Amino acid sequence: MTGASGAGYALRLLECLVAANYQVFFLCSSAGRIVLNTELDVKLPSKPDVAAEFLIDKYGAKAEQIIVFGKEQWFSPVASGSAAPKQMVVCPCSTGTLAAISQGMSDNLIERAADVVIKERGHLILMVRETPFSTIHLQNMLSLSQQGVTIMPAAPGFYHKAETIDDLIDFMVGRVLDHLNIEQNIMPRWGYNQHSC
Repeated sequence: MTGASGAGYALRLLECLVAANYQVFFLCSSAGRIVLNTELDVKLPSKPDVAAEFLIDKYGAKAEQIIVFGKEQWFSPVASGSAAPKQMVVCPCSTGTLAAISQGMSDNLIERAADVVIKERGHLILMVRETPFSTIHLQNMLSLSQQGVTIMPAAPGFYHKAETIDDLIDFMVGRVLDHLNIEQNIMPRWGYNQHSC
C-alpha cells in the first residue's frame, strides 16, 4: 500500500484475502499510513510486528496469516527472487511508486518487491490512483504493461447500480481478485444477478 488516495481499497482487499485463507505479506509506505489515518481514521502502527498484530486482530486472521514488513527489511522473502511470492498487488499505487517501478528503482521494499515480481515473470497488479494522468504517468504505465504488468486504475464501474462507497470499493477489489484467480462474490458480473457476501 502506497500513499495514493484509496485506502479503502487496500483494507477491503486485505479483508477478502484473509477471508479466502491466503497468507498476506503486507507492505505499507509511510505515506500509506498517513492516508489510512486521513481517509479511514485507522492508525496503523509503524513497527511491523505491532502492525501485524493490529491487522490480525482487526480481520480475525490466523496467527502469521498477515505478516508486515518494514520499508527497509531487505532480508524479507519479498526482496529476493528465490523466495518471493509470484503475485503482488500495489493497492493503491501512487504515481511516484509507478515511476520507480517503471524505472527499476528500488529505494524501498515495495519497489524492490515489485521489481522482483517483474524479473521473476510473476503477476504484478498496479491499482494506480491519480487523475488526470500526465503523459509521464501514461508512458510509465505503457512501459510496464508491455512487460506484462497489469495496470488497473482505481476506476470503478457503475453498471451494478452502486449505492454506497463500499459498493464502488467492492467493484475494484472484485476485479483484483478476479485477476488473482481468487473466487469472489463481492461484485456482480456483467449479465449475471448480483450476489451478496
